[in-house]
Formats: sequence, C-alpha cells, structure tokens
Amino acid sequence: MKRKLILSLVLAAATMSVQGQNGVEIRLNQVGYAPQQEKVIVVEGVNPAGKVRIATPDGRKLKAKSVRKATSPWSGKVRYVVDLGQLSQPGTYQVSIGKQQCSLTVAERPLQQVATAALRLFYLIRSGVPITMGGDYNRPAGHADTRVLVHNSAASPLRPTGTIISSPYGWYDAGDYNKYVVNSAFSIGLMFAAYEQQKDYFARLDTNIPESKNKTPDLLDEMMFNLQWFFTMQDPADGGVYHKLTTPNFEGFIMPKDCKQPRYVVQKSVTVTLDFAAVMADAARLFEPYNQDYPGFASQAAAVAERAYQWAKEHPTTFYRQEQLKDPAVSTGTYGDGNARDEFFWAASALYRLTGRQQYLDDAVQYKPQRFSTPTWGNVASLGAYEWMANGHASAKAAQEMATDMLNQLYAYCDEAVKGVETSCFNAPYGNSPRDFGWGCLAEHCCCQAMALLYADAMKGEPAYRRYAMQNADYLLGRNATGYCFVTGFGTKSPMHPHHRISAADAVEAPFPGMLVGGPNPGQQDKKDMHNAVYPSNHPDESYIDDAESYASNEIAINWNASLVALLCWLDAIN
Repeated sequence: MKRKLILSLVLAAATMSVQGQNGVEIRLNQVGYAPQQEKVIVVEGVNPAGKVRIATPDGRKLKAKSVRKATSPWSGKVRYVVDLGQLSQPGTYQVSIGKQQCSLTVAERPLQQVATAALRLFYLIRSGVPITMGGDYNRPAGHADTRVLVHNSAASPLRPTGTIISSPYGWYDAGDYNKYVVNSAFSIGLMFAAYEQQKDYFARLDTNIPESKNKTPDLLDEMMFNLQWFFTMQDPADGGVYHKLTTPNFEGFIMPKDCKQPRYVVQKSVTVTLDFAAVMADAARLFEPYNQDYPGFASQAAAVAERAYQWAKEHPTTFYRQEQLKDPAVSTGTYGDGNARDEFFWAASALYRLTGRQQYLDDAVQYKPQRFSTPTWGNVASLGAYEWMANGHASAKAAQEMATDMLNQLYAYCDEAVKGVETSCFNAPYGNSPRDFGWGCLAEHCCCQAMALLYADAMKGEPAYRRYAMQNADYLLGRNATGYCFVTGFGTKSPMHPHHRISAADAVEAPFPGMLVGGPNPGQQDKKDMHNAVYPSNHPDESYIDDAESYASNEIAINWNASLVALLCWLDAIN
C-alpha cells in the first residue's frame, strides 16, 4: 500500500482555491500572503459586489469590494478582481462570498517553507548516491556512472570509441534519468544570479542536506554536487565539453537502482562548452571565500573555464546534431541549439568579471543582445546581462557602457511587462497573452519574468516592480484559471501525478514536495502518446492536466525548479 505523506506544516499554512456550487470559484494564493502584500482574489461565476465578507483572526467583520471585471479573451469566462484591503494581522482569515467560503493566511514569511522545499528538491534528485535525509523519499543509490562509455560521436585520439570513463554525481535533469550539461549550467547560472543578490539570506538558509553543517551556504553546497560532475564532462585532452551523459533511450517508470541501459557521453558542442565556461567562471568567484570546505576548487574552476572558452573559440560552429548519432542512436532530450551568440555573450561576460581581461570584454561587446528577454536554456543572453548589472566595479569605459545598456534594456522590458496588469484576469503581468503559455511556461515566462522584475528593483534600489513579481508568484500558487497551486506538496490543490519517474515508482503516494510543473500548454504535444488522460480544455491558460502521462504540461525539470528557487527565495528574503 502506498504511504501517505502528511504535510502538516504546509497544510496548516495553506489557503484555498474554492470551486463551489453553481460554478462559483474563488482563486487565490494558496500558500499565504505577507502582511504588507496586497490581498487580491479572483471570483468567477458570480458578481461579488456587496457580497464579500471577511472574518478576521481576532473576530472582527470586514467587507471588501470588487475593483473590476475582466473577461477571458479565450474562454469568455467573466471574472471579478476583488481587493480584500489591508489585512496585515498574521493569522487565518475567512472570506465569504454568498455561501462560498475560503481561508486566506497572512504570515510574516509565508514563502519560507515552499522556497526551502524548491531548493531542497535538488538534493532529492541527486544521482549516484543514496538519499538518506529524504524521509519517506530515501532511496538506494542508482546510476553510479563510474563506467560510462565514450560514444563514437565523442571519440578522440586519447579517448577512442568505447573508452570507459568515470562521471559520477550531478542531478537527474527532469522526469528522466539523464544528465545534461546545457540545462544544468543554465540552472546553476540562474540560481547563482539570485544568490549574488541575496547572499545574506542564503547564508542563513538551512535546507537539511548532508553538507548543511559546513561553512558554505547550502545553495552553494548543492551547486557543488553538480559541479563535481561538470569536471568529468570536459575532455582533458582539448577542453571541449560533452553535450550530455545519457542512455540511448529513456528508461521506463522504474527506480534508479533498477535501470540497466548502458550510459554514454556524446558529442562535444560549442553551446554546451560555453555554458560550462560561464558557470565555472562564476563558480570560481563565488566559491573563493569557501576554500576551507572546497580547497583548490576556485582556481581549478577558473582554469577549466578558460580552457573551455578557448575550445569554443576554435570550434564556433560545432553544434550538437543528435540525428547524426549512430551505433547506438540516441533519442533522449536534445537541448540542441544552432546559434551560439548568446552563449558567447554569457561566457565572455562571466570570464570578464573573473579576469578583467580585454579579450573577454571585446567578445562580450561583439555578441551583446539588442533587447532583454527572459532567460531560457536556449537563450542565455540575459544571464550575461545579469553579469554586467551585478559587476559594479568595472572601470573600463566599454564595460560601464555595457552595464548601462543592459540596465536600460531590462527597464524597458519591465515597463512593457507590467502594462497589462490593470486589465488582466488574474491581476498579474504573466498570463495575458497566448504566447505566455507553452512548454515550461510557468518557469520561463512566469518565474523568470518575475525574477527580472526583482532584478530591476535591486538595480534601482527601490521597490518599483516588487509587487508585480509577487503577483506572478500569486499566479503560480493558485490565482489562475486552473485553480492549481503548481508547486507539489503545497496548497490545497496541487499536482499529485507529475511526469517524474521516481515519484511514479517509489510507492510514496505524494510526489516529491517543492517541484514546479511545466504548466498550461496549448500545444498538447503529448496528446498523441496519452492512453487514459484527456486535457480538460484547449484554452491557453486552462490546457493543463495533472497526469503522469502529460510530459507537455506536467513534467518537472531542473531549469524550471531553478527559476522557482530564484523567485521564491528572493521574495522570501525581501518580504
């Protein structure tokens, strides 16, 4: 029989998303609100004018009003945005609209538990080691990766086809069991960017991992577990980096210890090598104060970063071509990219911060983007932009001009992003265009947009965009068209069946807590492969199904969770 994980602390702090009789629904942040935060809910199915009543924790009775009506451009559903006013006293409030009721929690740090769980998720998905501090989620080691084969696409004179190498540690990438440098580097880069802005917060954050007792912040400790694997993915003969460590085909929904397919490192590519160079350059800077825990790491990371960059300069068009891989063919995640300009920009920017060398400044100027866009694994230019914004000590005129340019691009993006809030259905910058929805949208478009808004605040030194970032968090946590809190283990309606092999196979009823699912995806690319699941809607913001078959809307991935960590930890730090 499956065991039931009782998330008592979480549920005690949770609020509700209510679907009542006669189609009346109340959408709100199901995790909780900070005292100073705006308290907005969305009502569907009835005009709440004159009907909203609030019972406060100390027994007072208040009223609230609907501030506007909004009609979905896709479903035609009519919704009402209700401002509950200044509810600043911590505790649980009962909100009534006619016969429908819901609870709303106000707390000093409402995001503390969910933010910590989002980062701790990376411990639970470690590869090659037994999980011994996971409670119900403990498991024996799988994928030791001490006998990994060099694929013919990755062969070199000193490592011919079939050479056995050791490549342990790292994180499982997503719902599958492979390890991809492109996505790992992007994930680390995103979390490094948030870490740099909130170092004091992360220095105090305890995620209860094996390294928590050392002198290094837990976030950096967790990154180190993956960076140890990174070293093994660089060919020591020339500095190029293998694209991924993979089985030929995806494993079934079985536990790691039961997987039997051989594992390979495959073709080197320019994009992965530049991602590697950028992350290692940043790691060299950020780990330097923690030499006691990780002696020699900073200098070693700097050396491999520069070597990787040189390989990329010599192989600027060596892109990953999975369709060309044979004997065996490989059908796992591609992470292919035919344009390396953004990777060159990120790597050159990170290496300039590390070394101050003119070569890297010149290359960054050559490859700089013309406008800001939210970061994705396939477009990392904004991670390069964040390098310049955070580099406040650059003395070269060209470097100062670059920093100014990147900031102006960011402000222009943020000003445009918040324009639609006052007419939106769910009172957030995210979710107002069909382009907001698709594969991994909750991370790439919702979390990363909110992170950009927080970055703009940090650079301005004033809370010009903070409330908009929080509105996107409210959307993630329940104030949306589906009524789901899209983070597993939190809220009163959250995903129970993510496309995640361990959660499906481990005999624990509840999935790992703290996972962000991909979210509404009108492309429904998985529909052809589903046997039992059926999407409830084709509307962009409702095209989501909580089913393990739905890899297009309900998979999890490290890059998505990295964006969740960056957003929620940042908000937890400043609330």
